Amino acid sequence: MKKLSRLIATSAIALSIAIHPVSGWTLEPAYAAAAQSEIKVLLDDKAIAFSPSPVQLDGYTLVPMRPIFEALQAEVSWEPQSKTIFATKGGTVISLKLGSRQATVNGKSQQLDAPAQLLQGSTMVPLRFVSEALGAQVSWDGATRTIGIRSLEQLLLDDAEQQTDTDTDTYGYETMSFSEIVYRYDDSIVTIETDRGQGSGMVVDDRWILTNFHVVSDASEGTVELTTGKSLRINGIVAYDEDADLAIIETASSIGELPVVIDQSHIFFKGDPVIAIGSPKGFRNTASEGVVSNIHYDGGINYIQTTAAIDQGSSGGALFDEYGEVIGITTSMIPDTTANLNLAVSSEHVWPLIEQAQRTTKKAAFLPSSLPDSLSGATTAEIAKLMEDEFSSLWTEAGPTKLTGWRVNRDAKGWLVIEAYIDPSFYMVYADKIAQDMRYWALNIGSELQRMLPNQPVEVLVHYEREFSFEPRGFAANEVTALGNNKWKVSYPVIQLQSQDRGHIKIGH
Repeated sequence: MKKLSRLIATSAIALSIAIHPVSGWTLEPAYAAAAQSEIKVLLDDKAIAFSPSPVQLDGYTLVPMRPIFEALQAEVSWEPQSKTIFATKGGTVISLKLGSRQATVNGKSQQLDAPAQLLQGSTMVPLRFVSEALGAQVSWDGATRTIGIRSLEQLLLDDAEQQTDTDTDTYGYETMSFSEIVYRYDDSIVTIETDRGQGSGMVVDDRWILTNFHVVSDASEGTVELTTGKSLRINGIVAYDEDADLAIIETASSIGELPVVIDQSHIFFKGDPVIAIGSPKGFRNTASEGVVSNIHYDGGINYIQTTAAIDQGSSGGALFDEYGEVIGITTSMIPDTTANLNLAVSSEHVWPLIEQAQRTTKKAAFLPSSLPDSLSGATTAEIAKLMEDEFSSLWTEAGPTKLTGWRVNRDAKGWLVIEAYIDPSFYMVYADKIAQDMRYWALNIGSELQRMLPNQPVEVLVHYEREFSFEPRGFAANEVTALGNNKWKVSYPVIQLQSQDRGHIKIGH
């Protein structure tokens, strides 16, 4: 079921605060001048119970927030500082601010005929706007003072009952089999190789590839590898959205493959079948099948959760729906779970990026490094600040962790000693699993320090440190410190890097 209107729906990750009226903030109850006969509201021919009852202001109907959103199967939350209501459903995100005639649907501003407001101690919202924003149809019967709402789900069911062609959806869109989608678009999915790593991408124009921002953000050179064996040099980034983790890169010559079709409806539901194509672990153009298992909204970005298998290297790959259209860009996975939790950025965020790329007059180029060319003459405090800003995040197979407590000093032999601390709980649980990721992190920081301080011997130490209420055994004498009051501290390095013209790395204890 699809293609009803340009809507998105999602359930929220970050919107978890309970809805409640805003005490001390209210509007004058202009509706109270005269008694009105009660307005009835029917959703899919069933009455919705409201308390307080719906009211009309200047010909527009306002209803209590919670009952209408719940009836339309949307999740709601309240942001008290900005006095803003958030509602999410399937793939649509709505925000309304109390007293404001401006609302947003999927980030786009819309003018309201009547603002959301506090009346009779209840937060009231404009019924027609809320219903239509969530894909429903609204009608008014003046004789009976009845509002009829036809939900998106019911509209689709109504049309499905009239459907006679089982190979097309309600609106005439042909569904495709797994093999048909792969046959048509497999050559449109590419592998991206850069000097920083490997990822996936998809053809969106003759020389444009859509991928994840993190695949190319730190790169200074790279190639696009086609299924034909052809390798194309990357000129650089044409446009990017760091928040949505999306980028469009330009190849030096024509790609010569069919561009994928980017979904524009943004209507999808839990349970819809999907297909992911990408290059997990470097296995090029691997196809996997699954379903939309959930939909999330976090930090202004819509994510599709799917059971279609992905892995490292799949970033930037395509998530197709059963119509052969790209509804998501595969981005990340949740490791160490049997729940098969994989995420893709919704294609909603692609179209603004394509428009940005079409408008730009800048030449495609890789992004400049956030690191300086040299640290010659920098103080230890300046180096510590740079390390904290640029190298605190340690991304691992078990998820990200933060390195803290950065300090830098020069010892008596002229070495620059850089120290930080890993989260002890994270390390104790995942030490074996993250060893290779810690090594990659050390290789990266070692390479950059050699570049910025070419003649300086450097030692980088990342410590595990934790306090205990007993005296731990089995450690070297210099790894256990008595703190008094029946407290002991254990501290030892879990990453040890020594670097100058060459580097040496030791991982683990």
